[in-house]
Amino acid sequence: MPFLPIYDNNPRVHILRPYVTWSLIALNVLVFVWQTSGGDAGFQESVYRFGFIPAVFGGGAMLPPELQAPPSFLTLFTSQFLHGDTFHLAFNMLFLWVFGDNIEDALGRLRFIVFYLLSGVLAALAHFVFDFGSEIPVVGASGAISGVLGAYLLLYPRAWVMTPVLFLPLMLPAGLMLVLWFGSQLLNVFQADAASNVAWWAHIGGFLAGLALVVPMKRRTVPLFGGQRPPRNLRIERGVVRRPNAAQRAPQPGTRTAKTERRREPEEPTGPWQGQGPWDEASAAKRKPASGRTSGGRTSGGRTSGRKGPWG
Repeated sequence: MPFLPIYDNNPRVHILRPYVTWSLIALNVLVFVWQTSGGDAGFQESVYRFGFIPAVFGGGAMLPPELQAPPSFLTLFTSQFLHGDTFHLAFNMLFLWVFGDNIEDALGRLRFIVFYLLSGVLAALAHFVFDFGSEIPVVGASGAISGVLGAYLLLYPRAWVMTPVLFLPLMLPAGLMLVLWFGSQLLNVFQADAASNVAWWAHIGGFLAGLALVVPMKRRTVPLFGGQRPPRNLRIERGVVRRPNAAQRAPQPGTRTAKTERRREPEEPTGPWQGQGPWDEASAAKRKPASGRTSGGRTSGGRTSGRKGPWG
């Protein structure tokens, strides 16, 4: 693989925790523990019983009856949870950990399960088409995870993924990395030797299956190519983008907002000389005359003649 993803800065929008992705990782690990619990003989038996063998699937070969293998069409599913060794399991689960949660978020939990299994099935069938006479079992989640990568390329090409380059962690565009990954799979198909134990066509078929399946299966609100920014009323918390509810959007009593804050009326001055002369005619106009009779511009409470100041 041309790159090793460590982390992506793509927050989830619709789900808080990717329970399906976590469950798939746990199931793969548990199945691998079961594979290794029977020693080398038990490990080989599990691979031939539950792995996908193109020649057996096409009817050109048969397994010994003592293996008690399930029907060959079921191995399209069971082979997705088997792995050849620890590194095979670790690399697959790392890719699923980094990219799977966002596809689960974009599709929904139930549709993500269908998408994952169907991508794995189509990946195995792609390998069967180009190597239908092979009697070598095909195992691993690589085909299904390749479908996840194809969906990620179509939905989040602008996301940034951390990957070590010459032992230095760098953030690179997901679209560029996934295109290079797919190109390397095509290159390996024509350059790999016959002794290679990697099902390259399964990777290619799974990737193309993911590109085709994600469009009808994604949520309607999820755009393609990351071409739409999230709404402004979304907030990010603990790796998930939440939409505030009506109670959070409504202004609380006693709080100020730009649109609802009332303008304060200017307060009248309270100094001892305010409103006592023409220098503050606005305040003087608002004052009411004192109680009493008025005559000739005079009141019983003071002078209101046109002469300036109380001395006039």
